[in-house]
Amino acid sequence: MEIWTLVHAERHALIDDLSTLTAAQWEVDSLSDGWSVHDVAAHLVDNALATPFGLVKAMAKARFDFDRQNANGVAAQRGSTPAATLDRLHAVADRTTGPPEKLAALASRLVEEIAHGEDIRRPLGLTRAYPPEAVGAAIDYQLSAPDKFGGAKSIGERVRLVATDTDFTAGQGPEVRAPALELLMLTTGRQPREGSLDGPGVDLL
Repeated sequence: MEIWTLVHAERHALIDDLSTLTAAQWEVDSLSDGWSVHDVAAHLVDNALATPFGLVKAMAKARFDFDRQNANGVAAQRGSTPAATLDRLHAVADRTTGPPEKLAALASRLVEEIAHGEDIRRPLGLTRAYPPEAVGAAIDYQLSAPDKFGGAKSIGERVRLVATDTDFTAGQGPEVRAPALELLMLTTGRQPREGSLDGPGVDLL
């Protein structure tokens, strides 16, 4: 249940940040290609509502196209106003459901919350001091998951990731050093902050 505690903390922290935004900020492009801040918030509502049976049903409706399933979820959960979507996010913040753990381990929920939290915060110039244990657990999950399923197993097989701001290391090979959050961005296929990566392993990425 510790993972759920961390997930819930991230949901509530993002709700706090979203509650301060102007209407214009809700429509800013997020780091998720083609999605606004509002769209990402709706996606997180859809994620929180996920259940094993519900996901299978949603995938069948999308003809087993993952991108289409995500788009359908955003359309279904995006409120007519930012306030309506924020209310929906409030309503699901403490849920403890998700996809089948055989497909995505519980720690994948933490990856979703932190990575999508950054998709929203970075374009808006917002920052959060994430708990080190949350970021570490998220990186560990990404390094255990195959690349074809959105993971970064191949990265951990090529380089050793070393956090410069927390006691975290993982992987094997030449070192890549960076703040833990930037290592998570790297393992989720996102662009770390410019100049944040250092070490002999950078050239292997």
